[in-house]
Amino acid sequence: MVQTRNVWMLVLVAVLSAAVALIYEGKTSHRDAGVFTLPRPAADFVLKAPDGSEFRLRQHRGEVVLLSFGYTFCPDVCPTTLVELAQVRVNLGEAAQRVRVAFITIDPERDTPERLREYTNAFDPTFVGLTGSREYLTQVQEAYHVVAQKEQVPGTSAAYLITHSAYVYVIDPQGQLQTLFPFGMSVDNMTHAVEQLLEG
Repeated sequence: MVQTRNVWMLVLVAVLSAAVALIYEGKTSHRDAGVFTLPRPAADFVLKAPDGSEFRLRQHRGEVVLLSFGYTFCPDVCPTTLVELAQVRVNLGEAAQRVRVAFITIDPERDTPERLREYTNAFDPTFVGLTGSREYLTQVQEAYHVVAQKEQVPGTSAAYLITHSAYVYVIDPQGQLQTLFPFGMSVDNMTHAVEQLLEG
C-alpha cells in the first residue's frame, strides 16, 4: 500500500512539475537535457537561516544560487535532489565556492530551524535551510510558481505528506533566473550548466 502511494505521489510530482513548466513556458533550447531556459530577474526574498541570520537573495550576487523547495519529511524527491546537488558541488571542485544551495521549506509548521539545520547538513554542510512565516513563504512560493498539495496520511508518524513541483531554480551571478532543473536531470548535465554560468 505504501509502495503504491509512493508511485502515485511521484506521478503527481511529475504532473505538478509539468504545470510549472507550462507556466514558465519557454524557450526550450535545451529540452533534450530537460532544461528550460527562462532568463528573467529572480524574485528577491528575505528568509531566516537556522542560525537566526537573514538570507537575502540579492546579497548573493556573484554566485550561482540553486533554490530547492521542499520539506524535511519528504520521503523521496527532496533527499534525492539534495544528494544530487551535493554531487554537483563535488564535481565543481574549487568553483563550488561560488555556488550556494538554499533549501526553502514548504512545511514551516514542522520544519523548525534546528530540524532544517540537521537535515541540510546531512547532505552538505554548506547547504542552508530557510524558513519564515507561513504567509511569507506562500508569497515566495507564488513568486516562483511552486505548486504544492498536502495529502493526509492517517496512522503514520508523518501525519501528512506534501506533493510538490520538483524543480531546482538556477539563478546566475547577475541575479537572473536562468534555468529550471527538472527532477531526474543527470548530475553531469546540472554540473555542466552551472559551470557555464560561472564562466559567464
